[in-house]
Amino acid sequence: MASAASNPKVNLISSEHIDGVAVYDKGGKEIGKIDHFMIDMVSGRVLYAVVNFCGFMCLHPGHHPLPWTSLTYDRDFEGYVTDVSQDLVERAPDYTDESWMDREWETRVHQHYAAQPYWQEGSGPTAMPSGQ
Repeated sequence: MASAASNPKVNLISSEHIDGVAVYDKGGKEIGKIDHFMIDMVSGRVLYAVVNFCGFMCLHPGHHPLPWTSLTYDRDFEGYVTDVSQDLVERAPDYTDESWMDREWETRVHQHYAAQPYWQEGSGPTAMPSGQ
């Protein structure tokens, strides 16, 4: 099982330690695992965590992008916590490979998950996940 804990004294982590890390709802129930990230090539910022919501108890089949700003690292869980529910995932805007180039789609996704858009001043982390 992957763990996001790498060095408790440093807030840096290698992406190899993030793939497969659990994502939990606010109640502490595991709802999925991080599959990969979508990273801005110029700034190096993580913009989305693509989460596989189909594990032991399949929330909604497949991989779904969550705005990075909708996840918070929890040291006790050694994973990420979010307000995402089954209903929220099921009602999320559909996406294709072209969606990543569509600001209107990104706006809908951020509004859907009530997440601060990364393109607005002062939003989100500046690089890879930190152990906040």
